[in-house]
Amino acid sequence: MRSISYPPEPTDLPKLHSAAFTFPAIDNHAHALLRIDNRDSMPFEGLISEAAGDALTKDSVHTLACYRATHQLAELLGLPAGSSWDDVKVKRSELAYLDLCKLCFEPVNIQCILIDDGLGARDIVYDIPWHDHFTRSQSWRVVRIEAVAEEVLEILFKPFDSAPADNLDLVKLLALFVNSLTGKLTTSATDTQVVAYKSVVCYRTGLAVSATSYNNGGDPELLDSFKRVYETYRLHGKLRVEDKALNDYVVCTALDIGGRFGKPVQFHTGLGDNDIDLVLSSPAYLQSIIKTYPDTTFILLHSSYPYTREAGYLTSVYSNVYLDFGEIFPFVSGQGQRSIIRQILELAPTNKILWSTDGHFWPESYYLGTIQARQALYEVLSENVRSQELTEAEAVTIVENALFYNANRAYKLGLKPVQR
Repeated sequence: MRSISYPPEPTDLPKLHSAAFTFPAIDNHAHALLRIDNRDSMPFEGLISEAAGDALTKDSVHTLACYRATHQLAELLGLPAGSSWDDVKVKRSELAYLDLCKLCFEPVNIQCILIDDGLGARDIVYDIPWHDHFTRSQSWRVVRIEAVAEEVLEILFKPFDSAPADNLDLVKLLALFVNSLTGKLTTSATDTQVVAYKSVVCYRTGLAVSATSYNNGGDPELLDSFKRVYETYRLHGKLRVEDKALNDYVVCTALDIGGRFGKPVQFHTGLGDNDIDLVLSSPAYLQSIIKTYPDTTFILLHSSYPYTREAGYLTSVYSNVYLDFGEIFPFVSGQGQRSIIRQILELAPTNKILWSTDGHFWPESYYLGTIQARQALYEVLSENVRSQELTEAEAVTIVENALFYNANRAYKLGLKPVQR
């Protein structure tokens, strides 16, 4: 197993150093890896940026995040100092794929992964159990609710794909949608492999989610929204839930079921690609719906960057809100990562912060997402200990909670940390 160049163990904080860099971790939000035959089907620059087009392939390689990732991957791959991003790409392509996966997973001590399998491209990624090759506990499924809604709608709409909406009994179709969506999400809630739901409403219509209801007569606003989604599908062959009333209803349905069955609901917040309305990606917009569903656990993903302080505030004042500090590794520079961790710790209770890689497609995303998170936690908490704001024992507890115990409790996994 190749070694990682972490900061040397200090004489004054050996227990914190050990906890930060070796304690088992639960990756509470990630995605599947590409199949071996598709290992090169996506631009590798997606490892370090959510951009697209030239902003991804030409610009992202000039970020501090990419320079740092290049150095760390070059070391992992045994390349000489000063190797370039292109050198890394060539070297990784020369390795057998399973060897590359093992190389990335073996040093980082991820005990289990919670995988959102609704990212798309399902035909080119591995199924969830395949990832158990690289962990000591099983992987778990996170159900993406918009994907479920779209599957239901496609089944309902397909027989009528050439009929104008005015020729259909939309009230009946909407009732069928409501019943089927509720049934599928309820079935998921009773599936022992499912530990949470995930919403990407942030990408679709923003986080200003309103509480919605349904009655058998069809709520006019929801019915109009349903009609627009159908017409878009009929005219353009495009089925995507991106009309606000319908999106809000899907979210509220999941929040209700999640609360009744004890399944947290993860929300993409903040950091994303250019499909997001950045202003509406602030978790502050969720405040009303958080109040409406006090029995449902909300997980704010991706540090809500650049709205981290807003997320920390919500986590501090609502007992049902948790904050994930993921995706910023490796998308944000090292200094930026430490600044974000500091902002999280300004206000958020440390028993409600969760770590994730947001690993996806490439095994290197899991590697970088872990080693950079461990280093950021260590560096920020060691500052607090040395300034006598924390004891070393308290800092160790924060690390162990953030990496393992908080997620274990929030998702009811029932795991015990397994040391290497």
